[in-house]
Amino acid sequence: MRYRLIKLFLLGILLNNVASGQVSSSDTSSRFITRLAFRQLNGGIILFKAKVNDYPDSLNFILDTGSGGISLDSTTCTEFGIPLEPSNRTIRGIGGIRKVSFLNHATLHLPGLRVDSLDFHVNDYEILSSVYGMKIDGIIGYSFLSRYVVHLDYDSLFMDVFTPGEYRYPRGGHLLHPSIVAIPILNMQIRDRSDFQNRFYLDTGAGLNFLLSEDYVRDSAILSTRKRKKPVVTQAEGIGGRMTMRLTTIKEVRIGPYRFHHVPTFLYDDEYKATSYPYLGGLVGNDLLRRFNMTFNYRKREVHLIPNTHYHDSFDYAYTGLGIYYEGGRVVIEDVAEGSPGELSGFRKGDIIVGINNNLNGDLQSYKVMMQGAGHKLKFVVMREDGPVTLVLKTYSIR
Repeated sequence: MRYRLIKLFLLGILLNNVASGQVSSSDTSSRFITRLAFRQLNGGIILFKAKVNDYPDSLNFILDTGSGGISLDSTTCTEFGIPLEPSNRTIRGIGGIRKVSFLNHATLHLPGLRVDSLDFHVNDYEILSSVYGMKIDGIIGYSFLSRYVVHLDYDSLFMDVFTPGEYRYPRGGHLLHPSIVAIPILNMQIRDRSDFQNRFYLDTGAGLNFLLSEDYVRDSAILSTRKRKKPVVTQAEGIGGRMTMRLTTIKEVRIGPYRFHHVPTFLYDDEYKATSYPYLGGLVGNDLLRRFNMTFNYRKREVHLIPNTHYHDSFDYAYTGLGIYYEGGRVVIEDVAEGSPGELSGFRKGDIIVGINNNLNGDLQSYKVMMQGAGHKLKFVVMREDGPVTLVLKTYSIR
């Protein structure tokens, strides 16, 4: 199974000074500024390079429409000796609430673009780095997206940035009109036992397809049917660390005129009210959104979707019950769900993955891709204190 970031900043923080230094609102035509290359991580997560202030090294940032601001990793700040200002402000997300410090009045340097007057809040992203197998230095959300028109092309892996204004969208797509305060919120229809309608975040920083609040599931009785597999228990990651969720499928999810069937769906016990239930039912993540080339025009409260070459990609229904992370230069199993295929195959917490199916490259991203696909048999070599062990795992289908 793929273990991904479920959420860092669902609610985020809408800072009082988030609008400082923004381009003035205008009805003139939007103009092209620059094109940036990005990389897609497991779950559709968008990763690109940028620099902060006069520090020479390029940093790894995730583009996250589910973040209400912009942020830096605390260990990155320590490494570069970046001076921070303490505060009493907090961020709220799946897994917990944290008090944050700030790097105020900073500049973000992108190829062909300089963004001034940014206030970065600072958080510990060690969990993100271990989830994706590479250093994650920060999150870029509303503070950047609110200043520009941003177009994401998942076919070419380019992000185009334009000045705010009237934007000519590509033909053949659909224009959404979400509510945008700090995070886009869309009124959507979903179907399982019957039709339901609620509001959901559009969240490019969530490496999943769909997530529902357990409170919403209970109150709406959306999953109350005898003709379904029992949801499986799995592990996910958020701002407060690792947490337990359930995983199942929803019969149909509709985004505008587009319909997706049998969508893998996480069920989240929202202890910290990150999904704002009952105002919201949950979120749409980037493993679903990546099936469109998208344009975010926050000033106009518009999001344009056009299906791309990934639109008909199959969903991944595989379940292993294994939580794998990159720690200390090794791919380590940190969680084995009780009764899961992983436990039945003999895996233990602390096992170090040496290779899968003769792939010995030690790359977490490639291992997670290999673990996709229900009903597949995988041959693992893991290292334990008493030496290497060979284990055979057959992935289970949640559908």
